[in-house]
Amino acid sequence: MILAAGRGERLRQLTDETPKSLVEIRGESLLERHLANIRNAGIETVVINLGWLGAEIVKRVGSGARYGLQVIYSQEGDNVLETGGGIHKALPLLGGNPFVVVNADVYTDMPVPGVELAADALGHLVMVPTPTYRDHGDFDLQDGLIRNSDTAKLTFSGVAIYRPEFFHGCEAGRFPLAPMLREAADAGRLSGEFYDGLWEDVGTKARLDALNQA
Repeated sequence: MILAAGRGERLRQLTDETPKSLVEIRGESLLERHLANIRNAGIETVVINLGWLGAEIVKRVGSGARYGLQVIYSQEGDNVLETGGGIHKALPLLGGNPFVVVNADVYTDMPVPGVELAADALGHLVMVPTPTYRDHGDFDLQDGLIRNSDTAKLTFSGVAIYRPEFFHGCEAGRFPLAPMLREAADAGRLSGEFYDGLWEDVGTKARLDALNQA
């Protein structure tokens, strides 16, 4: 699943007319870069959630055939459901097995994780070094497990694998994913890995410009 419903408030005026996921870096949109990476990993079906200017994404990507993929859309309309709510709404489209989730607004060379989850794991997060513009990280990684910490050194990349069961018991509607991740980390039910290659959260015009100039 690619999370592509958000407005991209910090990239306005650019995202007033273009979905954040279709913002281009060196002539290639973030979304299409992810689609190519996903196909190269051997994945054949992708769910994309749609919100702000979602019709523009459908117009660009269509059925996904030209990318060698089957693309299915999860429509959220004007009621964008945040990360947790968006994944929960898409569960009927994602099937009964663990699935990969990618935030559309990250720019990376990271390979799609192919980890087989441990029997008691609800998910698996890819962690990256905390960027200098952030005051603190999100989690620590200890012995292959994601851990909460008041002095967390690593940042969640926005790339993960989840079991559908992770979202069982959630109510339909708008809700964030972060509290669920913290609860699962406390229970020792989130595994993780560290990626130290190219990764950037394209959250501001300055970061976008820097990537286009690199």
